[in-house]
Amino acid sequence: MDQRDEQYLRRAIELAAAAPAAGGRPFGSLLVGPDGAILAEDHNTVPEDRDITAHPELKLARWAARELSASAAAGTTMYTSCEPCEMCAYAIERSGLGRVVFALSAEQFEALARTPTPNKVRRDGPALFDEARAPIDAFFN
Repeated sequence: MDQRDEQYLRRAIELAAAAPAAGGRPFGSLLVGPDGAILAEDHNTVPEDRDITAHPELKLARWAARELSASAAAGTTMYTSCEPCEMCAYAIERSGLGRVVFALSAEQFEALARTPTPNKVRRDGPALFDEARAPIDAFFN
């Protein structure tokens, strides 16, 4: 991590700090191109959008997948005020971003926010392999 990284992390923290005044939660992110230009930035809008997926990291990953070529996305860096959750991390990987730099780790956030871990939803499976594989085989083969 260098001074440039710290500069962009500070911007992510500024976005996080401003989010509650706009009706969001205190999380902010920005996407920076290889030339240092800020391509997009956002903050958490879960409460105002009434959308549990309105995390800034997910919104920026979706933006990159729509607006950037695969090679352009691979050259970007996402700076975010907090380590991306599992949902956002998966979207970031799928969108092909090149790098993520975060300020707070998930563990640090949980300790500061004193939020209980959400109840885990019961998951049963795998099941019906031969039936479930048919549409996958048809699509990918």
